[in-house]
Amino acid sequence: MPLPQERTYTIDDIYALPDGQRAELIDGQIYYMAPPGTIHQRISSFLHASIFNYINDNNCPCEVFPAPFSVYLSEDDSKYLEPDISIICEKNKIDSKGCKGAPDWIIEIVSPSSKRMDYYTKLSLYRAAGVREYWIVDPSKRTIIVYDMEHDDGPALHSFSESVNVNIYPGFSINLSKLNI
Repeated sequence: MPLPQERTYTIDDIYALPDGQRAELIDGQIYYMAPPGTIHQRISSFLHASIFNYINDNNCPCEVFPAPFSVYLSEDDSKYLEPDISIICEKNKIDSKGCKGAPDWIIEIVSPSSKRMDYYTKLSLYRAAGVREYWIVDPSKRTIIVYDMEHDDGPALHSFSESVNVNIYPGFSINLSKLNI
């Protein structure tokens, strides 16, 4: 008896999802995303506001986008992701659908259902695509892992009580202890 064949999905399948249903596409497979919880959203809002204010106050050429925001890591649209926060410094990568190519800095906030994706799958995808900096913020561990991929440095582990330096913006740091979560 032949083995059942897995269906290969495309970007059209992502676009056909019902309103409100979030998913990512990686090499023909759809990965559905659970709605974020309150702590996740508090962290996301704090990080977005901190980064937005820094960019605005320092006239940086970058833009910051919170999820849901479409990132097409591959030209053939086989890698469609929705990072929690995307910072893009090359305006020509941004169009009406989202970001075409690698953002400069991506932040993923770990949820119980996203651990494997954020720690392994997305790390590999972002590194291969040319993301310069990748943060994994884990509320349950109260840690932030920073990957400075631009300088090929190993991961740096920080706690929520520390100020974490932003590698793409020397002199800018973020301290999550101000959230009191």
